Amino acid sequence: MTVDELDTRILRLLLERPRTSVREYARILGVARGTLQARLDRLERDGVITGTGPALSPAALGHPVLAFVHIEVTQGHLDEVGDALAAVPEIVEAFSITGGGDLLTRVVARDAGHLEDVIQQLISLPGVVRTRTEVALRERVPHRLLPLVESVGRSAARK
Repeated sequence: MTVDELDTRILRLLLERPRTSVREYARILGVARGTLQARLDRLERDGVITGTGPALSPAALGHPVLAFVHIEVTQGHLDEVGDALAAVPEIVEAFSITGGGDLLTRVVARDAGHLEDVIQQLISLPGVVRTRTEVALRERVPHRLLPLVESVGRSAARK
């Protein structure tokens, strides 16, 4: 999908001011509301915009501990283990990976003891061979997409 300069400006506004109305976005950008809506519809249809919900803080929900748990799985059981991970509420993301392990999960917990309980739950899943856990100490770069959006926009403008 090609993202042009207007798409980049739209995406920047969505990231910087997510609770603004479509009419206000159109006014800020100096485009017709219909033009903006058509662009938003296309960006959603093409999978660039994947959601519009709020960003939630696990820490504010009582889960300040963040860990990355690598899971090694018995061959042929990746799908079953992946499905079982979806039933563990403390797992907020899980990915199939290459390298040291088969799955990488992002796990949140109330404290170190709760994290150990979650890890023990993961180890007990059929098909899990072993886990390796890395606890995050401090977030250095928060989840962000604006620099990528701006880079893609600059690349499109040069073409």
